[in-house]
Amino acid sequence: MTRFDPVRSLPSKSEPDAHGHAALLLAESLIHMLVDHRILSLDQAVEVIQIAAEVKTEVAAAAGESEARMNESLALLANMSKSFESDRS
Repeated sequence: MTRFDPVRSLPSKSEPDAHGHAALLLAESLIHMLVDHRILSLDQAVEVIQIAAEVKTEVAAAAGESEARMNESLALLANMSKSFESDRS
């Protein structure tokens, strides 16, 4: 009989947070759709992501979030911004 080990059953720390990952994908998809339908320009899409990064920095500082965790979030936003900036070419 195999015993249930709750520690082994937990997701690895190297895996992304499922809720956060789904939310990020949803937000990026929504922004892409708004650009595709010409509701937002590419410049406006990049600006929205830059504002999100600024807000993330402020919120992280106020919440006492670790610098490593904040930088991880900022890197995700930077990658999203780059995907829109590459569409300009």
